Amino acid sequence: MIDLKILRDNPDLVRTSQRTRGEDPGMVDALLDADAARRAAIVEADALRSEQKALGKQVGQAQGDEKTALLAKGKELAEQVKAAVARQGAADEAAATAHRAIGNIVEDGAPAGGESDFVVLEHVGEPRSIENPKDHLELGELLGLIDMERGAKVSGSRFYFLTGPGAMLQLGLLTMAAQKAVANGFTLMVPPVLVRPEIMSGTGFLGAHSDEIYHLEEDDLYLVGTSEVPLAGYHSDEILDLSSGPLRYAGWSSCFRREAGSYGKDTRGIIRVHQFDKVEGFIYCKPEDAHTEHQKLLAWEKEMLAAIDVPYRVIDVAGGDLGSSAARKFDCEAWVPTQNTYRELTSTSNCTTFQARRLSIRYRDESGKPQVAATLNGTLATTRWLVAILENHQQPDGSVKLPPELARFVGTEVLEPK
Repeated sequence: MIDLKILRDNPDLVRTSQRTRGEDPGMVDALLDADAARRAAIVEADALRSEQKALGKQVGQAQGDEKTALLAKGKELAEQVKAAVARQGAADEAAATAHRAIGNIVEDGAPAGGESDFVVLEHVGEPRSIENPKDHLELGELLGLIDMERGAKVSGSRFYFLTGPGAMLQLGLLTMAAQKAVANGFTLMVPPVLVRPEIMSGTGFLGAHSDEIYHLEEDDLYLVGTSEVPLAGYHSDEILDLSSGPLRYAGWSSCFRREAGSYGKDTRGIIRVHQFDKVEGFIYCKPEDAHTEHQKLLAWEKEMLAAIDVPYRVIDVAGGDLGSSAARKFDCEAWVPTQNTYRELTSTSNCTTFQARRLSIRYRDESGKPQVAATLNGTLATTRWLVAILENHQQPDGSVKLPPELARFVGTEVLEPK
């Protein structure tokens, strides 16, 4: 949730953010009205409770007819308090609903618009010329890495098996990511992949894209689409010690997405699937450190991409494509030869205090006063990377020559046809 103090002091800033997101700035006025109504209801209820308390003291001191009259007034006042408390509860609920409807305040400098309105910040590496390139699925089947047919037989469309060297390729990739993360000061975590509703909601994933999430109704638990979710919940309702700097975690987990809005898109291969594995970086820090930490996360992602040696570009994601919790997001997109385009491999978001405010995650400032922390997240490696690795490093004979650093973790330098 956004900071209500910012809303009250500078509503135009929030209206501008709404326009950058392509959302209705009128929602800001609706929240202002709901916030004012909530505060008025609190004042009214507190005043009546105070009056009721004072009357109780008078009743204790009164006698005879005076006491009878005061008791009658007390009964009437009790009904007024009950009604005021009900109005306060309704006003609280209305304000909370209006509050949750507004996404994080977009960072100054982020482009406005939707999915196609991103800004390219840089290109790294040059796509090499590959005569008659094979796509990742053809390579995967030729090399004995991927079995989509049996994945569909066992689980349905958009499921797959990584087989033999394919499993080793993913394991080596994620192990490399985990080791690099630890070397950069992250604590490696293997989190649960089922979370409670309040954790999923707290991270901002139960809004416009809730249809992307698998829900186990009988248990009222959600399967996570990224370990960002359990890592954000790890310190919920806690006061952190950030006196020595940010807390950095790297979560290694399986991830699950329904891909409900992608019917007919990327149905071939493992670009858009229902289950995949990922190493995700997650950071807790003071709000004033969040911008710097965001740049560091992007740099760590670029370090990983250098290790798999694929051409890529960095984009500044437009406001309408940020997701509710992000104030700024940078994606790294790798070149995919058979598609003649760039596809997302990493994404890093600065969520400022948006998630931490929902999840009640705080730290103590220099005076010892609790303040809301900031959170950030970023992809360090995931299954989709196999697409870029296979297609960019394929050889004329159908083999794939792995980059030296990755090869050390996979245990082979070349993936040969079966």
